[in-house]
Amino acid sequence: MASFRSRRDLALRIAAGALALIAAAVVVAIAVFVLLETRPLLSSPALRSLLSVRWLPEQQRFGLLALAVCSALVTLGAVALAAPSGILIAVLCRFYAPRALASTLGVLLELLAGIPSVVYGFWALVTLVPRIGQIAPPGPSLLAATIVLALMIVPTVAMLSHAALAAVPPAHILGAAALGWRRWSTIRHVVLPAARGGIASAVLLAAARALGETMAVLMVSGNVVAIPHGVFDPVRTLTSHMALEMGYATGAHRAALFAAALALLVATAALVLAAGRRERRARGG
Repeated sequence: MASFRSRRDLALRIAAGALALIAAAVVVAIAVFVLLETRPLLSSPALRSLLSVRWLPEQQRFGLLALAVCSALVTLGAVALAAPSGILIAVLCRFYAPRALASTLGVLLELLAGIPSVVYGFWALVTLVPRIGQIAPPGPSLLAATIVLALMIVPTVAMLSHAALAAVPPAHILGAAALGWRRWSTIRHVVLPAARGGIASAVLLAAARALGETMAVLMVSGNVVAIPHGVFDPVRTLTSHMALEMGYATGAHRAALFAAALALLVATAALVLAAGRRERRARGG
């Protein structure tokens, strides 16, 4: 029996290692492909225009600065709304809600996490955007994109933060109770500091998802290539820009879109690596 288990464990380790290598190879292949597709831009005078704010393909101007700023603003705004909400939901489910309510909230969060982004975008287009338009026409704007993205990433923050809170050793909580601390004092001064690494990882992973979202943002943002001066101004993110123009782009125009894809790939990888680093620090690794 012991030899059978050891062979089975060895087979599982080999299979897991092979799958990990395949996943890593796919990621590297995608990165190399995107990098190679930007080569036509390297030999084009348009390369110098990448850091400008103007996107004028007919004039060989492919400025990505405005698009990058819009992506950053939408992502930061969504995280600013979703992070406190998701953490509070996690605290509620873990320490305050009855078991039945916590279970129901967990199912709802899983459902929200699984809804396709186009459904979020369609809902926002027919309900949220007209209401914003009543305040400041026309309606499609940085604010609309920020709100719909925040709704999309709240489940990620909440579920991962709940897992981080659940990983706090019970001895920490019992020790605080033995000192006579109230529940909120225990959560604030013991549980949250102990779980801050996992919570930070949850926020970073949610930011990575928000940064890469396309369809919902495309439907409600207004798609104007310009740096916004207020939350009611229309914007266009890098992901939306690629989705809109990749179908007909050629030559340096196409290469510039792949340069945008490369920038997104690097930014997302940085967020994921930062999340993993925070998680390892939290575990003492």
